[in-house]
This record gives sequence, structure tokens and C-alpha cells, in this order.
Amino acid sequence: MDFSQEILYEQSYSIRVNKETDSLFYYFDYDERSYAINMEFQHFHPFYEIFILLDTKASHIIDGKYYPLKMYDMVLLRPALLHKSEYPPGPPRKRIIIDFNIPLDFGPLKNSMERIFSIFNVQEPVYRFSPNLQKKLFSMLNEIFMLGKNTVAVRDVSINAKFTEFLYTLYSESKRNIYKMDIKPDTNEFRMYTITSWIHEHYQQPITLEFLSEQFNISPYYLSHLFKKVTGFTVVNYVQMTRIRNVQQLLLYTQRKITDIAESCGFTSFSQFNRTFNKFCKISPSEYRQSPNDGERLRMFNE
Repeated sequence: MDFSQEILYEQSYSIRVNKETDSLFYYFDYDERSYAINMEFQHFHPFYEIFILLDTKASHIIDGKYYPLKMYDMVLLRPALLHKSEYPPGPPRKRIIIDFNIPLDFGPLKNSMERIFSIFNVQEPVYRFSPNLQKKLFSMLNEIFMLGKNTVAVRDVSINAKFTEFLYTLYSESKRNIYKMDIKPDTNEFRMYTITSWIHEHYQQPITLEFLSEQFNISPYYLSHLFKKVTGFTVVNYVQMTRIRNVQQLLLYTQRKITDIAESCGFTSFSQFNRTFNKFCKISPSEYRQSPNDGERLRMFNE
């Protein structure tokens, strides 16, 4: 157990309350990740997630937008939001992941709970606080850390109460967020992630390399080269994967016709859509929708 930080940490330690499919669910994961296992593309979850960096450097990409992180930064992710974490070359980086579901329909408390959860719907979902406020927030997580080692029958109730207090404190102090983008806007990395962010906002439209080169005033050859170097993907593959990710969300969370979903996500040909979906998911859209559970369907493309 590491007591040198303001927040308690024990590698490979975890706390679970209920299952992912339950209306009330918590999973606190204390572990580390390295550059070697960076995820290839952005993924999404059917639950909320809080990412807390416990190391000097990492980054998060959310809907194609790049967010450099410093120690103790918190990333708040609502369900079905495309994202991935990235770690630089070197030793593994410590982090805490908190996955959870909390039912928001608490009768007379419904409006209050919805206000608290508004912190997950802001345009820039990364939070950085002063050391004093960090200490206040981390003290609550430290209590949960210790509660997780408890075997008393009411352990889960205590964890739920303490985490609700943590969320309330995040909400009440959210205006004191001091996060700033620590990246120069003239770097190639910034320019490419400006383009990926644009793709995530306009994936329903026709998008070609030539169109993007005109839109961002970069030659097609230079754009193609830089885009692949920074993101690891060609422009065509990145656009296709962004569209398929959004198709997956609609297949999971709506009952819309598959043809309507394909068209709304930018596919002009249904046969092309089926080929593209099979290429990335190794299964047809209808089979994906009919899979036994959300977890299995998400793993078809998220791993």
C-alpha cells in the first residue's frame, strides 16, 4: 500500500459492488497501464467512469479531442461517450478507474441528483483542483479504499454513501476547476487532434482526405502522412471507425431501424455499411444487436 501520495493506492487492488448490469454498481480499479497496451481506438461504456491519474503524465482522447493530463487530474465520462486513455513510452503509469451506475430517479431527490450528474455533461470534462481541494476529495476516496477491505454486512451501503458525498463535493466545487490545455496550438499533434475532433462532430457528412485538406489548409499528402503518424490510422479508416462506433451506440441504446442508423451515421450505401461493420466487428449489425448482453457486444469492438 502506497501512503506517499495524498490518495491511497495499492497495485491490482479493486473494490466491486454489484454487477455492471445492475442499476447500482461500483468498480474501483487501482492499477497501472503502460504505452505497450494503449487501446487502438476510442471505446465507450454503458456506465459512468472517472479516471484519476496518479502519475506525472498521460492523456485522454474524448470524441477525438486531445486532453493532456497531469498528476491528480480527473476525467469524468458519461455513458456512451467515445474515449481512450494514452500513456507515453516508459514505465507503467498509476491510475484509478471508477466505473459506476447510480439510479437517478430518487423521487423527491431526482432533480438534485440530475444537477450533481451535470458535471459529466460539460464541454471540457477534465478537472484539475488546488492541492487543498484535492486533499478534501481524496480523503473521501481514501475512506472508500479502506471500506473496501471491510467485511461487515453494511460495507456496500457505506461505500455508496461516501461516493455520493464525493460526487456532491465534485459538483459543488466544480467551478473551481483550473484545468488548462498544456499543449501549443501550432504543434502537429494539436493540429491533427483538431481534425479528429472535427470528424467526431461531422461524421454524418461526406468526408474525404481532399475535403479535410481544403478545410484545414494542409496539402493532402502532408495531411495523410501526419494523420497516420499522430493517430496511427489513415483518414479513411478513422472516419469509418468513428461512424461504426456511433452505429454501435445506436444499436445498443435505441430501437431504430438499422437502415436508418446507417444513413444517420454517414453511410450512403447500405451494402458498404454492412461490409464496413463486418470488417471492424466481425459480425453483422443485426447479430450485434441481438447478442446476449451489452458487455459481450461492447467487447466485440472495444478490445
